[in-house]
Amino acid sequence: MTSIPTAPVIEVRNLHKSYGDLEVLKGVDLTAPKGHVISLIGSSGSGKSTLLRCCNLLEDSQDGEIRFEGEPVAWRGAGLLRQPADRKQVLRIRTNLAMVFQQFNLWSHMTILQNVMEAPVTVMGRPRAEVEEKARGYLAKVGIADKADAWPSQLSGGQQQRAAIARALCMEPRALLFDEPTSALDPELEQEVVRVIKALADEGRTMIIVTHDMKMAADCSDRVIFLHQGRIEEQGDPATLFGNPQSPRLRGFLSAGG
Repeated sequence: MTSIPTAPVIEVRNLHKSYGDLEVLKGVDLTAPKGHVISLIGSSGSGKSTLLRCCNLLEDSQDGEIRFEGEPVAWRGAGLLRQPADRKQVLRIRTNLAMVFQQFNLWSHMTILQNVMEAPVTVMGRPRAEVEEKARGYLAKVGIADKADAWPSQLSGGQQQRAAIARALCMEPRALLFDEPTSALDPELEQEVVRVIKALADEGRTMIIVTHDMKMAADCSDRVIFLHQGRIEEQGDPATLFGNPQSPRLRGFLSAGG
């Protein structure tokens, strides 16, 4: 019996994004199949974070197609006036593409456990007792089960970022989107978070990671995409891309330390 191929969790085709006259993405394609980890690398201003935010509709794009599990995003308007046409679709896609930001964005007036539980209970309407059990499980998964009743201000940066990852996991999304998840951390704390991300990759979770950490990109990714000035300059599996870069721009980027 022939199995039907599963549609990619996220698929982007010929995406264009501008801020006024400044074109940030100039026709980018990206495919994140289920269970794959895609890393986006490139210098500051190359469009990495903008592409990630377009994927879960935190930013409106001006042209091109975005599909979530084969379903195209519905648009109205054109060019700089283009925006999603279906608010319910946007909410559904966003809840299934959980974002982890560079800054942890934890609610300071809530305990760590309350932070992790908030969206599944209030946005998704899941039963509180069921969510609490899952939330405690995810805090254990990221290694901070003992911090459930602590306040964000009582945690180190690495612990706060791990709490933010637990919060994203508690949404039970189809994919996790990481926007420079370690760049605000000291090297020692950075490794705490990298270990968690590697463990999630080993579990076969679908992830798109914007990162400056070339070692993490090499170790975790199925595919690495190098963006330069809003275009894909080079992409491939990590061994090929890092071991035998073809583009002079990528070679220069890597030799400069990313």
